[in-house]
Amino acid sequence: MTDKFNTIAGWVLFAGIVALGGSVVTHELFKSEAPEEGGYPIAGVVEEGADGAEAEKPIEFYLASADVAKGETVFKKCAACHNADKGGPNALGPNLYGALGKPHGHVPGFAYTDALKSKPGVWDWASMSEWLANPKKYAPGTKMTFAGLSNPEERANVIAFLNSRSDAPLPLPAAPAEGAAPAAGAAVEKGADANQAGTATNDGAQKAENEPAIDLKPGESGGEAKPGAGPSH
Repeated sequence: MTDKFNTIAGWVLFAGIVALGGSVVTHELFKSEAPEEGGYPIAGVVEEGADGAEAEKPIEFYLASADVAKGETVFKKCAACHNADKGGPNALGPNLYGALGKPHGHVPGFAYTDALKSKPGVWDWASMSEWLANPKKYAPGTKMTFAGLSNPEERANVIAFLNSRSDAPLPLPAAPAEGAAPAAGAAVEKGADANQAGTATNDGAQKAENEPAIDLKPGESGGEAKPGAGPSH
């Protein structure tokens, strides 16, 4: 009985060794490296953040078509800490009525952080957009925990809503003209060409001025000399 048991145990052990060896050999034979790029490329689809994706335009571009009603809806994300009602109380954040055009930290009695109070300038379109996009980036050290609005259209709508919550709303800006920068560059180039042309003209005039004038007598090559003609200098 003992010999039979030992025989069975030996075969089981041998089978395990064979299986283990086969697994190692198989792994080495069929080992594959992970692909550098996963999946299959699909024509017409641009990966988020890849080159060629449309860059974000200045906030003025989105403000030109901003929707106050949509901005009020998005502002509900902020309602836990802010209100934008005239005469409304401060909450975790300051009252935002009439904030556009005012200095940072303008609400009396609210305990702003030094990070925000030390920001120069006023709440204009650009600064409000940067603040709403990423408060901690705009004012490092702020206690505001809001993650921000990455969508520029949503930011523009919220800014338009906040602007409407004022005794004297600011006129929304017009969209920047397309190609304004290239046009300015062309003007600079044109001005440079004009300067070069002017320099060439001045050089020619100076050269002519430095050369001595030659009095031509009647009958000599070059035509008749004008009566009384002499040196030009």
